[in-house]
Amino acid sequence: MRVPFRITGYTFTEVKLLQVTISDAGATGQGEATGVYYLNETGEGMLAQVESIRSELEGGLDREQLRTLLPAGGARNAIDCALWDLEAKQSGRRVWEMAGITPARTLTVNTVGIGTPAEMAAVAGALDTSKIKVKLDGEQPLECIAAVREARPDAEIVVDINQGWTFAQLVELAPRFAELDIAMIEQPLPRGADEALEDYQSPVMLCADESCLDSSEFEQAARRYQMINIKLDKTGGLTEALTLAAMARERGVELMVGNMVGTSLAMAPGFVVAQLCRFVDLDGALVLTRDREPAMDFSGGVVSPPDRALWG
Repeated sequence: MRVPFRITGYTFTEVKLLQVTISDAGATGQGEATGVYYLNETGEGMLAQVESIRSELEGGLDREQLRTLLPAGGARNAIDCALWDLEAKQSGRRVWEMAGITPARTLTVNTVGIGTPAEMAAVAGALDTSKIKVKLDGEQPLECIAAVREARPDAEIVVDINQGWTFAQLVELAPRFAELDIAMIEQPLPRGADEALEDYQSPVMLCADESCLDSSEFEQAARRYQMINIKLDKTGGLTEALTLAAMARERGVELMVGNMVGTSLAMAPGFVVAQLCRFVDLDGALVLTRDREPAMDFSGGVVSPPDRALWG
C-alpha cells in the first residue's frame, strides 16, 4: 500500500493477490482476486482452492460448472473473471457486450481512510474527484465527517462504517449525518447483528456490504437495507455479481459496486457491474504502490473502459 490504510478494526499495509491465467486455442484470459479478509481468506488459501480444481479447468470447465465446484470467494472470482476474459478474446467481443450492458465512462469515489479529523479533512481536500467515500468507526465519527464536509462542501459524500457502530449510535448519528448532506451510510452494524434495521426508518440511505455477500443473502438484506454493495471477491465472480444485480434491480434496491483493493485487473470486471450502479467504488488500484500495465485510467475519479489487452 502507498500508506497504511485504516478501516474499522483493520489496517492494511500490503495485499496478496491471486492471479489466474487460462489459455485455450491461442487465446488467454486472466483474472485477479484479493479475497475477503474478514472471512479469513488468504493468498495461500485461494491458491490452494484453484489448484484443487486444476484438472477440471484443464478439461474445459465453464462458469456455471465453476459455481458448483468452489464456494463464493476470491479463488472463484479470479477463475470466473479469467473465463469471461477468455471467452471475450475468443469471440472478438467485449465482456459488456456478452452481458448485454452498454458501457460508459463512470465516476468512482475516492476513499478517505480513518485518521484524525484534521488528517481526514486534508486528504479529502486534496482529492480531485466530486465523489468521496469516508471510512469511519466509533471514534469521533461526527467530528471526522464534519471536518471532511467542511473541507469538501462541493462533494457528494458517502460513509463506510465497516460494522463499527451499535444500533444506538446509528439512531443518534444518522440525523446528524443527514444534516451534513451525507448521501449514504454503508454497513453501520455488524454482520448478523442488524435485525433492528427491519423496523428502522433511516433518514440516510443504508447500504449492505458485509451483510450481503451474494445472492443467497439478498432477501434478508433487502428487508434491512436500501442498497447493496456488490464486490466480486464476495460474490465469487462476475457471473454471480450480475445475478445479484438483476435481483436487486427487479426489487428496486439500489446498487453500489466496490472492491477489496487490487490492481486494474481486479477493477476491470467491476467496471461492467458499475454500469448498473448508483455509486461506484473502484479506486482500489490507486492505494497500491504500483499498478499493472496497461492500467485503467482513473483521472479525476472518472473510470474509462479497460483496454482489451488488460481484460474483457
